[in-house]
Amino acid sequence: MTPSPTPPVAAPPQLRPGDGLVVVALSGGVDSATAAAALVAQGHRVVGMTMRLYDAGGTVAGTGRCCGPRDLDDARAVCRHLGIPFYVIDLADDFRRAVVDDFVEAYLDGETPNPCVKCNQHIKFTPLLERARAVGADVLVTGHYARIGRDAGGAWGLYRGADPAKDQSYFLFSMPADELGSVWFPLGGLVKDEVRAAARDAGLPNAAKAESQEICFVPDGDHAGFVAREALARGRARPAVAGAIVDGAGAVVGRHDGVHRFTVGQRRGLGNLRLAPGTDRERVYVTRVDAATGTVEVGGRDAARRDHAVVRDVRWLGPVATGAVTVQLRHRGAAVPATVAVDDGGARATVRFATPQIAAPGQAAVFYDGDRVAGGGWIAR
Repeated sequence: MTPSPTPPVAAPPQLRPGDGLVVVALSGGVDSATAAAALVAQGHRVVGMTMRLYDAGGTVAGTGRCCGPRDLDDARAVCRHLGIPFYVIDLADDFRRAVVDDFVEAYLDGETPNPCVKCNQHIKFTPLLERARAVGADVLVTGHYARIGRDAGGAWGLYRGADPAKDQSYFLFSMPADELGSVWFPLGGLVKDEVRAAARDAGLPNAAKAESQEICFVPDGDHAGFVAREALARGRARPAVAGAIVDGAGAVVGRHDGVHRFTVGQRRGLGNLRLAPGTDRERVYVTRVDAATGTVEVGGRDAARRDHAVVRDVRWLGPVATGAVTVQLRHRGAAVPATVAVDDGGARATVRFATPQIAAPGQAAVFYDGDRVAGGGWIAR
């Protein structure tokens, strides 16, 4: 493929100050608040909407994590400061089904889920855009660090944000392609320091608010503990499968109390393994997780790497991409050269890496054509 050029940062489609209505999805954080402030300053008619996704009240999440009561209060305070209407949309049931339940079941299946991608796919765009249109809005705005623009043929596309340290395009590959023309990311061409400065200049009440780094519905950051509690709490969920930790030869080197505590590529928290004399424990990785038998296999880094991966449930933000691309396997990971071949009408892809990579089942694999997001899916077992 010939790399697609990055489009210039553009104003929302066919929107001029004073024309139409803009809905800004407010998380309670500084990014979305700054986006709202910029639109108000430019003369747009703006409405703020916040989603109630997960009730974290009574936990540490309630005082410092996304979706806590403080976030609703902060979003409301931003709208009051800007003098714009404020609405709260209750999507908690949808969020639990599409994101929380998926997270729990994936870990119990021995996979490594990405709830932020699922949230963007099922929650943050289509339902919000529907509600935005219901109040007469033409455009939905969020504070994501990514860009939307037209290619040479006039088609809308999703592109990396200008700040490599904040780029969130990896999390957005699953948003519906037909909604790109109705969504705008005003912060896509900015770096975080510029956003902080703009928030201070606008006098926003949350200008100094710290960023949320953890998954919103895991209040204490203990993913494994959350999955175990959820597995016990709901009748339909399987109990966590305990079992053996084995080396590449099949010899038992330890025991564990649940496959949900492990992910391919992990090298911390493996316990006191009975490894062969001379083995460097710092170089021992999880190489395979078998939820059916409860077996976790460990080995060296090379044993954890694969020269290819099968990607399922592929979604495309434009033409189906085949041939040479770059593929990003983790949010903080670098995109690596690869080739893509598709089958099942493009819904399934085989990715062959130029150099072997650690590709954990359940993680998102996102395909890039230059800075443009071509599509992506989930690494199959």
